[in-house]
Amino acid sequence: MTEKTLLRPEGLVNSPAFTHVAVVPPGMTTLYVGGQNAVDGEGKLIGGDDAAAQTEQVMKNLKTALAAAGATVHDLVSMTIYLAEEVDLAKAYPVAAQGLEGAAPTVQGIRVTSLTVPGALLEVSAIAAVAP
Repeated sequence: MTEKTLLRPEGLVNSPAFTHVAVVPPGMTTLYVGGQNAVDGEGKLIGGDDAAAQTEQVMKNLKTALAAAGATVHDLVSMTIYLAEEVDLAKAYPVAAQGLEGAAPTVQGIRVTSLTVPGALLEVSAIAAVAP
C-alpha cells in the first residue's frame, strides 16, 4: 500500500461526510495542523456570531495551512472540530462540507463551553498524510 486508505466498515453508519478508519502506510509524510479558528491574517475574528461565516473562514485557514506543507483537503486523514455550545450545527455543516470538496476524513466533533479566541464559535485541528 502506497496511499492512505479511508474505510467505511460494514455494520457502521455509512455517511458521505466522514469515514471511520484511516490507514496511512509507511513512507507518507504526516502533517499536523494546529487549531484553526475564524481569524484572518491580522488576527481579526471574521463572521461575528454567524456560524456559517466563521466556518467559511475556518475552512479557508485550514486550506492555507495545508497548502503551506504541500497538501490539500484531499490529503486529510482526520479532523477534530470543537464547537461552542451555542453553534447551530445545521448552519455550519453545509459550509464545512463544501470546504472539504468531497473529502471525507475521520471526524471527531466536540462541544465546548467556549474557545480561547473571544467570540470564536468553532475551531478545527487536522491530520493529513502526503505521499512522497
